[in-house]
Amino acid sequence: MIDTARLLLRRPKDSDWTAYCDYRRSPRSTSPMPEGEAWTHFAAFFGHWHLRGFGRFVATLKTTGQPIGHFGPFFPAGHPERELTWTLWVPDLEGQGYAHEAALAVRDHAFGPLGWTAAVSYIDPANHRSQQLAARLGAVRDPAAPNPYGDATQVWRHHPGELS
Repeated sequence: MIDTARLLLRRPKDSDWTAYCDYRRSPRSTSPMPEGEAWTHFAAFFGHWHLRGFGRFVATLKTTGQPIGHFGPFFPAGHPERELTWTLWVPDLEGQGYAHEAALAVRDHAFGPLGWTAAVSYIDPANHRSQQLAARLGAVRDPAAPNPYGDATQVWRHHPGELS
């Protein structure tokens, strides 16, 4: 568990399913999907924790307990590098610093307790908010880095010297 000023980042729970599914089925998602496919992605959160001993956290508001997104370290089979991820599920919370707060916390967790020495974030070229967040975190584009998706996805590189 990671505790920040306004958020509690914890392992996913079954009760997060509805909020996650609503997000994944919406046009807000970079790749909206049907419920069955969303379920497979949600179940992978639990599997990643089990197989790797770490994974994406679900961020919840301390004031209400509402789950608002997933953030965290990610390293699935087939990916060339460890990844830092962030996704805010609730559009009404954009622009209030929640994604930045959670992403800072998981970056520090990856480079601190997890002992990572490098990480990347894979970002859709149309996702300007995510690119801005990566830059705020101190990450820089790395066009020479391998891209596991084989498309126009941008690779942003994080370094441990950026810890807050």
